Amino acid sequence: MSDTNTGFFNEPKHILIRIWHWLAFLLFVGSVTTVILNKTMFKTKANINMVQAMVQEKGGTITPEQAKNVAHEYSDKLWTLHKYIGFGLVFLMLWRIVAELIIDKNKKIVARIRNTNAVADTTVEKKHYLMVQYGYLVFYAMFFTMCVTGLIMAFEDVELLKPIHDAANNIHSVVQWGMYGYMVLHIGGVILADCTNHSGIVSRMINGKERDAK
Repeated sequence: MSDTNTGFFNEPKHILIRIWHWLAFLLFVGSVTTVILNKTMFKTKANINMVQAMVQEKGGTITPEQAKNVAHEYSDKLWTLHKYIGFGLVFLMLWRIVAELIIDKNKKIVARIRNTNAVADTTVEKKHYLMVQYGYLVFYAMFFTMCVTGLIMAFEDVELLKPIHDAANNIHSVVQWGMYGYMVLHIGGVILADCTNHSGIVSRMINGKERDAK
């Protein structure tokens, strides 16, 4: 297999970024899993009949409203877990901001974009690299938005936040689809890159080693 790697994707990753990346991956997976389960297996409406049937099977009686309240408890527990995972993601967002401030100035996203634009190179590789970097900026903007709106929803009982709760909920619900789309593209793109011209890109996000351009 030919290797057309020109070096744009070869820079080592700072340990703070690498640890952050894998923690974020785990928490994102957990967050998405709770949403999927809440919208399917543990959806309140889908479990009302099951609760009624189980109570009746044991010789008891239960009204549809009571069955609804019981079924809703499963959903509430998942949303509580989703909220705690969200707090973890907020912490990671703050971590990422601090990391961007303290890492070497040439490794900052804006610097990488600026330095790459300064390179006299018109190859597809350069355009691809820039597209990835701009994609990171879009991702972090969506991530920050999800954190802010999620906090507003989590502290819905705070009087100051009540007037903007519905707006935050709507924004959160819309932006999440952008996050899902980005994650699918990112994972798919990384797998494709690792299998073609950028073998080892995943392992470098683990060990932080720089790969020599060929």
